[in-house]
Amino acid sequence: MTTAFDSHDLAGAVLSNRIVMAPMTRSRAYGPGQSPTGATALYYAQRASAGLIVSEGIQPSVVGQGYPSTPGLHSPEQVAAWRTVTDAVHEQGGVIFAQLMHTGRIGHPSLLPDGLIPVAPSPVAAQTKVFTAEGLQDCVTPKELDAAGIEQTVADFVTAARNAVEAGFDGVEIHGANGYLIQQFLSDNANLRTDGWGGTTEGRIRFGVEVARAVTEAVGGDRVGFRISPGNPYNDMAESDLAVRYGALLAALSPLGLAYVHLMEGPDRELTLQLRKQWQGTFILNPFTHPDPTGVDALGLVEDGIADAVAFGALFLANPDLPARLRQGGPFNTPDAATFYGGDERGYTDYPTLG
Repeated sequence: MTTAFDSHDLAGAVLSNRIVMAPMTRSRAYGPGQSPTGATALYYAQRASAGLIVSEGIQPSVVGQGYPSTPGLHSPEQVAAWRTVTDAVHEQGGVIFAQLMHTGRIGHPSLLPDGLIPVAPSPVAAQTKVFTAEGLQDCVTPKELDAAGIEQTVADFVTAARNAVEAGFDGVEIHGANGYLIQQFLSDNANLRTDGWGGTTEGRIRFGVEVARAVTEAVGGDRVGFRISPGNPYNDMAESDLAVRYGALLAALSPLGLAYVHLMEGPDRELTLQLRKQWQGTFILNPFTHPDPTGVDALGLVEDGIADAVAFGALFLANPDLPARLRQGGPFNTPDAATFYGGDERGYTDYPTLG
């Protein structure tokens, strides 16, 4: 019987276990030009016993930023800074993918330079608020991406993926979840287009597929993962026909030979089982455990064959040595929500290990 503590071949990269550190925004890119710092390197190195680390969301372009102090991968100084992070993880024997996250309409002009405003499939403001340096503010009406804008955005993902490889990442995860740009194209309420980028199932999945295809051609499918969250209403998302829409998305991604699909699960386990059955490659599951964080019980998902690996978020944030704690059933540090976003080493690199 396969367990979460067994190794796994991830498209040629050998993972020491099947316990994944989920991507988590920490808003601490205090280095020059929105780049990570030495504290970032320490943070990830502390957690290198994960089979796979997926980094916090990294914007592939300036306009892709949606929150204060989040890092990018679109400038030479950012690439150099991330190299110190990946080196630190590799020195500890870890494997790390960079999550490429374009937030689309989830953002605010105050976060962007030169008069830029957020972009999206359609000029529809998200009915939610975003964090800015001035506090919570309403999302603005975004600029609709025209054909040239879509082409440039796909190119930005490609450049960021190449930069990630140059920075020493073992691969990239394309963020198609949580109400950000790719899921905005998938949605009913953020994508009102009637051209080839909306309307039909094929039109709604097209942008995500084109990004994945272009990134795969640039860095190789074995270095590319894709994250989805079907039906997740976060960031004012509305989606229908989930089984059809996401089934079509996985069918279109399948020929690309991706390293994995990473599902952030909703309450519909039947949909999870359908997508698991359909996807022939590595299937990483961030299981639905609301309102509690993913815990020890989730390890059984690997034993049951529902997932090849399980992703842990808040529990990994607070427990740098989480695989060791999971193996012995605890104890577990309690995450401090007050220090999740921004701040100093408190709630970042100062959580104790078992040792």
